[in-house]
Amino acid sequence: MQPFKVRILGCGSALPTLRHFASSQIVELRGKMFMVDCGEGTQIQVRRSRIHFNKIASIFITHLHGDHCFGLIGLISTLGMLGRTAPLHIYAPFALEAILNQQINFFCEGLDYTVYFHGIDTTVPNVVYEDKSIIVKSVPLNHRIACCGFVFCEKPTLPHIRRDMIDFYNIPECYRNNIKRGDDWITPEGEVIPNSRLTEPADAPRSYAYCSDTKYIPDLYKHLTNVDTLYHEATYCDENADRAALYYHSTAKQAATVARDAKVKKLILGHFSARYNDEDAILQEARSVFPNTFLANEMAIFDI
Repeated sequence: MQPFKVRILGCGSALPTLRHFASSQIVELRGKMFMVDCGEGTQIQVRRSRIHFNKIASIFITHLHGDHCFGLIGLISTLGMLGRTAPLHIYAPFALEAILNQQINFFCEGLDYTVYFHGIDTTVPNVVYEDKSIIVKSVPLNHRIACCGFVFCEKPTLPHIRRDMIDFYNIPECYRNNIKRGDDWITPEGEVIPNSRLTEPADAPRSYAYCSDTKYIPDLYKHLTNVDTLYHEATYCDENADRAALYYHSTAKQAATVARDAKVKKLILGHFSARYNDEDAILQEARSVFPNTFLANEMAIFDI
C-alpha cells in the first residue's frame, strides 16, 4: 500500500500567535504532493518538513481570507528562484485569478514555469482534479465569503497477484496483468484456474477530507460519508457557540458531530482561536461526541 499522509504545516486561525502558523497542509498520495491552503509562513514550514519545493505539483485554496492564501505569491516567487520549470496548478475560488495574475505580473516577472489557474464554483460539489489514480472533489462550505472544502480520494486499484499460485502454475509474466484485470488461467492441459484462486482483493480506496472555515452545516456529513480521515475546523469551544456563529466558524462539538454523522474513522481538529493557550478543552469537548479525535499541530503527520 502506497503512502497516504497529511503533514500539518499550520493550524492556527487568522490572528498570529507564537503557538501556531496560519493554515496549510501537504497531502501526500501515490507519490504526489498536494498543498492545501497557503497562509503566511508556509515556506518556512515546508523547509522544516524537509519537503522538496518542486515536488509540490498543485495547490488548493479553500477561500480568500489571508490566513489561507497570503503565503501563495511568496511561494510562487521562491519556486521561480529555485529554477522550477514544471507547471504549477492552482485550484481556488474564481475571484483569486485576477488578484493572482496581478501579483505574478508585478512580483514574479520572467518565471521559467507556467502557473495554471483553475477556478472553482464553491456553491456546488464538483470534481476539480483527476488523474489515473486520484480524484479531488470540492465541497461547499458556509463562510463569510466563497469557501469550499476538498476531499482527496484514491481510485480503486487492481487485485493483488498471489505469487505462490502464479509460481505453482508457472504463469508467464506477460499474462499477469490480464489476471489482475479478472482473467482466469488455462493450463496447458486445459484446466481452468479461476481468477479468485490467483488473486487477493485490492486494498480498499482511502480518502481524506479537508473542511476549513465554515459555520456548522447540519447536512455537511452527506458529502463526507465514510471518509477515512476528516480535518474540520474547530475555532472555538461550545461555550463560544454564539461567537462561532457570528463569524461563520465551528465549535469542537459541531466538528465532532459532523464526523459522527459522516461515520468517518478519524477526526483531526484545527484552525484554533488565538484565545486558547491550550487546546485540550477543544479536544475533550470533541471526544465527548466523537472519541477518535486528535488535535492538529505543526509538523504532525497523520497516516490515512
